[in-house]
This record gives sequence, C-alpha cells and structure tokens, in this order.
Amino acid sequence: MVKNLSAKDYKQSLELIQADILQTQLKAVSSVTAELTMLYWRIGKLIHEKINTAKWGTKVVTTLAQDLKKILPGATGFSLRNLHYMHTFAEAYPDANSAATAALLPWGHNLYILDKLTDYQQRLWYTQKALDNGWSRATLIMWIESDLYHRQGKAITNFKATLPAPNSDLAIQMLKDPYNFAFLTIDEKAREREIELELMAHIQNFLLELGTGFAFIGRQYPITVGSKEFFIDMLFYHIELRCFIVIELKAEEFDPRNIGQINLYLSAVDSLLKHRDDQPTIGLLLCKSKDNYVAEYALRDINKPIGISSYTTKLIESLPKELKNKLPSIAEIEHELQKIKPRRMQPARKKFIKI
Repeated sequence: MVKNLSAKDYKQSLELIQADILQTQLKAVSSVTAELTMLYWRIGKLIHEKINTAKWGTKVVTTLAQDLKKILPGATGFSLRNLHYMHTFAEAYPDANSAATAALLPWGHNLYILDKLTDYQQRLWYTQKALDNGWSRATLIMWIESDLYHRQGKAITNFKATLPAPNSDLAIQMLKDPYNFAFLTIDEKAREREIELELMAHIQNFLLELGTGFAFIGRQYPITVGSKEFFIDMLFYHIELRCFIVIELKAEEFDPRNIGQINLYLSAVDSLLKHRDDQPTIGLLLCKSKDNYVAEYALRDINKPIGISSYTTKLIESLPKELKNKLPSIAEIEHELQKIKPRRMQPARKKFIKI
C-alpha cells in the first residue's frame, strides 16, 4: 500500500466497487453488455476521482486489481489493464449520457475507439454510426482506418437545390469524398483474361465502400435514347432513398463536360426505368481528382441531382515497388469496362445485390 494513503478510504472504495459489481451481475441478461460497460464507466470514474482527490497512483490501482481478483475469484474483466481502460473510458465520456450511448456497443468496440480516436465528437460519431448500422468490430476498424468521419457527406453536390428535404440531407450524407478504392488489386496476368470476373468479385467491396442501402443493378448498363445506345458505367438502386443511382467513373480530373453526359443518363433513366413511386434519379461522378470551385460552378443551374467525388487508391502508395507495377490503373480498368459486352436487362426485372 502507498504511504500516507488512508486505509479506511481505500477499504471503503474497495467495498463500494465490490458491491457495485455484485449488484450489476444481477441485472437482466438482455442488457448485460450495456450494464457491464456502465459498470466499467463507474469504476473508471471512481478511479479518476481518487487519482485527483486521494492521490491514487499506479501502485494503488495495481493493488485494487489484485484485491478484486481475490474477493471475486470467478469474475473476469477486472485486470490491471482493463482497470486502466475503465479510467480512460470515464475520461473520454465524462457525463453519464454519452457514456450510456457508448455502452450500447460491445466493450471491444469501445476499446478500439479509445485506442484510435482522441476527439470527443469523432468518438460519438463512430459510436452512433456503429449502432445505427450494426457494425461488427472489423467493420468499425475498417471505417475508422479509412477516415470515414472526414469523408462522409463531403462530395460536391447540388442536392439542396434539386431534391426535397429531408431527402436532400440524406442524399448528401450518402456520398463520400474521396472514395477509397484500395481493394482494386488485380494481378497483371489476370487483366486480359479474367478482369470481368475480378471486377464482379470486387463488387461486394465496392458496395461496402458505397455504404448501406445500395443495390447493384448492372455494369455497362445499356440504355437507348432515340436511335443511339449508351452504356452507364454502374447502375444502382438505393433502398432508403427509393431512387436509381447512376455512377460514372472517370480516369482523369473532373471536366465540366462530364456533366452533360451524366445529365443525359439521368434524364433517360427517369424516363425509361423510373417507376412512378421512385424518387428522382441521382448521379455520381467519380473522378481521379477535382477542383472544388470548378465542380461547384459546373453544378449551378443544373436541375438534375448530381454529386461529384474523387477517389483514392491509397494502398498502392504503401506497396513495394515491384508490386506496384502489377496493379492496373483506373484508366486500364475503365478501358476494360468498355470492352465488356453488356447483358440487356428489362427495366421491370430489377435484380439487386444488397449490402
């Protein structure tokens, strides 16, 4: 025991924690995760207070972990390491309301958030997203590592002017900037013979990066306007927004002339595919890069809802030099997309791949 520490104060604190643990273990099984995490928060808060008021130090917390193990031999989760996490958790969420929200996530989710994020608002944002979308720990890790917080809702759009509320807000949050295409790692030998199959194999990754609610309808989707046939790079349907999503991939910097092309596709889809109960079709231009000012000016006075985003293949930057040459560029992938013979689909027979 640390010198000058009140034995009575410590004993009372130990008994308080013991009683809290025993009471919490009696809570309903259905709420065990939240109750246990709130127990961790209360223990962490007590430790935090004692560090500040009773001058508890590392030795005291170590003694606390040892004593808890002795008096509660069957209990788990009260190791020295976890006590330190409880302290960090209480510091991260100083009020009970924010702690209660975080407590709805499994403890492992919270540990990762505590380890990787220091900003309070970001922690709450990822917590709420994980709860809303039922993210597994692996999915949470993926989104934090890809910096979703700073990408979500950052595309240049004209949705406020072209879509009714609240659809406009939902549509804005649906898009990201930039999109992360680090999963495009097709081997050079497979590019000519198997690229079509490889692209289809990556559609799940693409859907995951697009986000919840996207249903894949077709690649190089054919659509006839007058006597000419056009091919949409990617056609999706968004379940929550109840509308078609036209995605055009560009292997170069955004060019204002791209707006005319996607505007034509949106008009055609609205006229030929859109059901009377569907919302207006939304377009998304994915470009290698863009000047935000040029993009904003290009969307002015356009009455079709269009978003403009860039994409990144960050994984390539971290690969050994000998492997970089084996990965296809976006330009090569776009070229191969044009070579794929499209399979016609009847508008009335929508086939969805959902995520």
